[in-house]
Amino acid sequence: MHLAPALTLPPVGLLVLLGAATAGLAQPDPDSGWVDLTAGGLEQGWRQLGGAAKYVLDGDTVVGTAVIETPNSFLATTEEYGDFALQLEFKVDDGLNAGIQIRSHSDPDYWNGVVHGYQVEIDPSERAWSGGIYDEARRGWLFPLTLNPAASQAFRQGDWNHVYIEAIGSEIRTWLNNVPATFLIDEMTPRGFIALQVHSVGPEQGGLQVRYRNVLLRTEDLTPSGRAFPFVVDTRPNQLSETEVALGWELLFDGESTEAWRGAHREHFPNTGWEVRDGELTVLASEPGGPRGGGIVTRETFSAFELQLEFRMTEAANSGIKYLVTEGYGSAPGTVVAFEYQILDDARHADAEAGRDGNRTLASLYDLLPAVKQGRFVHGPGRYNHARIVVRANGTVEHWLNHQLVLAFDRNSAELDEAIALSKFADRDGFGKWPEGRILLQDHGDEVAFRSIKVRRLDGAE
Repeated sequence: MHLAPALTLPPVGLLVLLGAATAGLAQPDPDSGWVDLTAGGLEQGWRQLGGAAKYVLDGDTVVGTAVIETPNSFLATTEEYGDFALQLEFKVDDGLNAGIQIRSHSDPDYWNGVVHGYQVEIDPSERAWSGGIYDEARRGWLFPLTLNPAASQAFRQGDWNHVYIEAIGSEIRTWLNNVPATFLIDEMTPRGFIALQVHSVGPEQGGLQVRYRNVLLRTEDLTPSGRAFPFVVDTRPNQLSETEVALGWELLFDGESTEAWRGAHREHFPNTGWEVRDGELTVLASEPGGPRGGGIVTRETFSAFELQLEFRMTEAANSGIKYLVTEGYGSAPGTVVAFEYQILDDARHADAEAGRDGNRTLASLYDLLPAVKQGRFVHGPGRYNHARIVVRANGTVEHWLNHQLVLAFDRNSAELDEAIALSKFADRDGFGKWPEGRILLQDHGDEVAFRSIKVRRLDGAE
């Protein structure tokens, strides 16, 4: 699905610690720069926040026991950290969720002190997202392991697992049992405390335990541990990391210039109907039946490619991302017929109930194939959603919503041919068979803002 994940480990000087940790780690050499955060016991340098789960130090192991009818519980460091490397081992009972907070806070003016910040997930469920990054009590999932299936397979249920976390500047990387798991670039929180979580539980989960040991921290002589991860999530608006550039990503919108775009069926970018403001490329609302700016298309064409962008809907908005667009294909002047990643406020727009089997809902292949609804993450009007479209040379296509795969299909399949025959495109000869085309952002009369629009071309092996 993506570039094959290369096993890039932390620097050689750390490998001794990492290898030993999977078998139980002795006290670190004081000259190594690593500090055992539990060496002084839990009364020194730690405090409990949130719920009333029980934490005890049993020998060299922190044991957290779930207590029913209490919120998420956190054993947090009293000190805050900015740049650091952290490694520890954990073992969790089946059925109990947990996590490791980093760069986190508990402020009285934020939801009465609720703990919030980055969490490295501990997830023994069938989903197996241990090592992924969740934004606790804030933005939700930032890097679920749907983006890196190899890492989700690294978790060992019923045994000790080793996690290595690196936070340097805006870059956060994690490894699970020496397998690269996540690479997140995010600037929201540059420093904060570290905490060991016991999740809130229902009555049937009371008494379940998670164990942590060899909680080792290093804050000096830090060097990024390599960049060979299968996927990078960069939340910084309209920017590309060095890693993304090396992987072939290009910006189609940098927050200011519309140079990469023009109006559909036009030579230039529309003079009205679109606006660049606050780092967003925004299609403006128009009165029903009134003039519009019209859709905009990329000046370049693409065949096999991967597209990512963020979009922010207004209430009851309707829009879309069309791809493999051929402007002269069977269309009246000013219209474009092509594959479309539907953008829709499903809760407030009537089109969500139109079409067939929900094939006009958010992230669906418009009027053809519906996106999966179960388990997906959707941010409502006023918040950004992340869209990703992958079109491969072998004919397979994927629609992703907020880093969850919600639709996959084969352009050459009988399933798609049948869907076309039952759709509004049934009379369009050759619909969906285009070898290449442009990318289009739709003007459907409703305000929708776009940003962080990036694309990379794929070869036949990807």
